[in-house]
Amino acid sequence: MTDNDDTLPLVLAGPILRRITRDRLTLWMALREPVRLRLELDCEQSVLHRLQCDPAAAEDRGAGTCRLIRAGRQLHYLLLDLPLTRPLPEDRWIGYRLALQPLDPPEQPWQDWRDWAPDLCYPGRSSPGFVLVSRVESLLHGSCRKPHHPGGDGLVQADRLLARCSAARPGVETDAREAAAAADIPPAWPALLVMSGDQVYMDDVAGPMLRAIHALVHRLGLPDEALEGAEESGVYDAQSLYRHPHGYYRRERLLPRHRRNLALLEILFGGVEKPVFTTNSAHNHLITLGEMLAMYLLVWSPAAWTGIRLDPPPGLTAAECELFGQERHAIEALRADLPAVRRTLAHLPVAMIFDDHDITDDWNLSREWEEVAYGHPFSTRVIGNALLAYLVNQAWGNRPEAFPDDLMDRLQQALAVPGGPSHADCIRRLLSFGDWHYDWPTSPPLVVMDSRTHRWRSESAARKPSGLLDWEALTALQQTLLGHRAVLLVSPAPIFGVKLIEAIQRLFTWFGLPLMVDAENWMAHPGAAHAMLNIFRHPRTPQTFVVLSGDVHYSFVYDVELRGRVRGPDIWQICSSGVRNAFPPRLLAVLDHANRWLYSPRSPFNWFTRRRRMRVVPRKPQGTPRGRRLLNGSGIGLVELDAEGVPWRIRELLADGRMPAFVRREGESHWS
Repeated sequence: MTDNDDTLPLVLAGPILRRITRDRLTLWMALREPVRLRLELDCEQSVLHRLQCDPAAAEDRGAGTCRLIRAGRQLHYLLLDLPLTRPLPEDRWIGYRLALQPLDPPEQPWQDWRDWAPDLCYPGRSSPGFVLVSRVESLLHGSCRKPHHPGGDGLVQADRLLARCSAARPGVETDAREAAAAADIPPAWPALLVMSGDQVYMDDVAGPMLRAIHALVHRLGLPDEALEGAEESGVYDAQSLYRHPHGYYRRERLLPRHRRNLALLEILFGGVEKPVFTTNSAHNHLITLGEMLAMYLLVWSPAAWTGIRLDPPPGLTAAECELFGQERHAIEALRADLPAVRRTLAHLPVAMIFDDHDITDDWNLSREWEEVAYGHPFSTRVIGNALLAYLVNQAWGNRPEAFPDDLMDRLQQALAVPGGPSHADCIRRLLSFGDWHYDWPTSPPLVVMDSRTHRWRSESAARKPSGLLDWEALTALQQTLLGHRAVLLVSPAPIFGVKLIEAIQRLFTWFGLPLMVDAENWMAHPGAAHAMLNIFRHPRTPQTFVVLSGDVHYSFVYDVELRGRVRGPDIWQICSSGVRNAFPPRLLAVLDHANRWLYSPRSPFNWFTRRRRMRVVPRKPQGTPRGRRLLNGSGIGLVELDAEGVPWRIRELLADGRMPAFVRREGESHWS
């Protein structure tokens, strides 16, 4: 499956830009071995900063500014949160040059970015770089990037857009909007790439991807992990799992076979039985920490694929072999797209937040789900491993100061001996961690909600869906929002969704089957829905809300106004999903058509929703059949804002090359 270990590149993934402010730069990389680092920032042929750090030296680890985390013999994470002595200029191209020097043996030559990623920068540029904007004029956003979806990758379209922007000037003046739209001039350099959930799919893994994961785990020398909860199936540790005859396409059989654990089967592997909204397969659900760390490298970087071959494992049935072959084509397409993905992530500040598939399907959907999942060591370990992987790969770069040195030290201990006491201790800490949410001081500010761990649990019935935020989190959100004129609010699930689909979810919930239809929406829980709408109505709330969402595997835009004695804020609900995923086309067409008929302006069904006192204007995606409001297909959202933070153009960059705009037509608004 692999060549010699010596072929592993020095840089396995990255660099990925994370939070950037005028006085601080945050950057993430995954490396084959420990290094010293030199970083030079320049603007208009003038050097702004020259920085050098040795993560192994205590003086360079002050306040966690330059941290190296060892996860395996050939996997080290370099986490840079660098204070800058002089503020960065705004609205100018800032190039950065990275050079790395391996520490062992001593005095090895320095390698700059051309040595380990010669295709990292855009034509016409001398190095990778970024633009620190004074005001957000445009941004990219999306969610749901399933590796084996065959419909292309929205991040590739983001890369093509950046190539066009790089060839032009960094931005377009606001008073030139109409001319820019008419001439198809590239937008202003995007201020952000917002990834609003499901950056990875831990629970829905193709056989060839699992094969690549196991090959990479071996090559990286990730330590074995003791496992608890599946001993009666002959699984005691990671290696016995990887060799087990049920290790591919049959992992649900490794769960305990007692009657009392049938609910655990539904929790982790119930996705295979969902009849309406998804055909997800959980038969290859990732389990070990090593598998999850390898997954991130393989979906972000071509370097991690060096020397990996996608041969089927022994012991597959004829049907499984056929499925493996079909999935291999999709994984090979993913692999071909990764140079563009790596280049995109190296040029934009990337904001990330988890949704369920980053951990496991339906994560924390209901009180019953939590009681079952956290009541068994096997499922607790699976969830905990996904959180550990999320911390080091995604969460840290959102807000480094939220993760103190003692927590990062626990993380290092857990990675050193997975399955040991330190590992269990770190998982316990993360399961009670309350600071996954964050905000960035952009203009307008970016406010990102954690709608997975602050759930408002139902007190009336354990099976009822939990609210997406509890009272305390909603109160804290309100305090964060007060005093701003406009805000970019990231809610992984749409706050204002498609009514018919929400009604179907409510019907399944009434029958006690919320897991079967992912019954997670803001209106499913009365308390959370009421509190969220009151936040919008608060007299000191922002007057402009741009709500960025994903999750649902289709894209749409609603203009929303709240009706009341005092005019509420202007709200744009913008959903872009998926980056590499889509909804079943025929089913979406039926639901879109039925939704327009059942919830027309004069329909009595509107009175059975929790959004009766709103004016909702659905926008039409250009180039779609008459009457369609939901856009299907892999892509990435592009939102352009005016000086007041109001979207003046909203588009989806589809993987097939189309760029439909969502347009508003007069006369289609209605109270809902």
